[in-house]
Amino acid sequence: MSPDLKLIVQLQDLDNQIRELQREIATLPKHIAEIEKALEAHVRKLEADRAALAANQRERKKLDGDIQIQESKSSKLKDQLNEAKTNEQYRAFQKEIEYCQKEIRRSEDRVLALMEESEPLQQNVKAAEAALGEEKQRVEAEKQDARARTAVDQKALETIHVERKEVAGGLPPAVYSAYERIRTKRRGLAVAEAIDGRCSACHLAMRPQFYQDLRCSQDVMFCESCGRILYYIPPISFEDLAAAQPGASQP
Repeated sequence: MSPDLKLIVQLQDLDNQIRELQREIATLPKHIAEIEKALEAHVRKLEADRAALAANQRERKKLDGDIQIQESKSSKLKDQLNEAKTNEQYRAFQKEIEYCQKEIRRSEDRVLALMEESEPLQQNVKAAEAALGEEKQRVEAEKQDARARTAVDQKALETIHVERKEVAGGLPPAVYSAYERIRTKRRGLAVAEAIDGRCSACHLAMRPQFYQDLRCSQDVMFCESCGRILYYIPPISFEDLAAAQPGASQP
């Protein structure tokens, strides 16, 4: 592989790393927004449970007031009952007293029912408060982790950009210009390996003579189908692998 092709392959690898880091950096704010949205669901649950308990308590308070009113009214009617002058007045006072007593019993029954309902409502509030507290801790931990990862990614991105500038500076201007043009056109992938006579990007077969020239040439060559820069890596033989092993005997 020619020195220019080695730099082009290295440049493509750096651009792939840059794209992945930029993708992750862009994704982290969305992740934070999602976990904060989950936290809002816990907040709404707690608010709903508190509202239900508050409604229960308001109704009980109102009923207690109604009972006091009916008891006071009943007491006054009993006093008037003793002062009734006619049977008709007496029966009218009795009827009103009975109505007051009926309303008192109805309100007392409802108060008892509300008291029974209030216990699970209070438990719901406590459980929701505990769940919200745990969720807040989890969300804050994830947010801190996301911020830390963003800082690491930003630092790595700066380092890679410096390395990329050095690599790009080692390429002939015409070759670098062609690389950038193809990368823009092909959604970031400007380089492809030639494998078994095919472009690994577009997967189309090459002309035999073109493939042969690619294997032997030191020039920068482009896929005749997709236009990407092609490189060829010769297969490694068993002898080459054996020779690369530590302690391999020298001929």
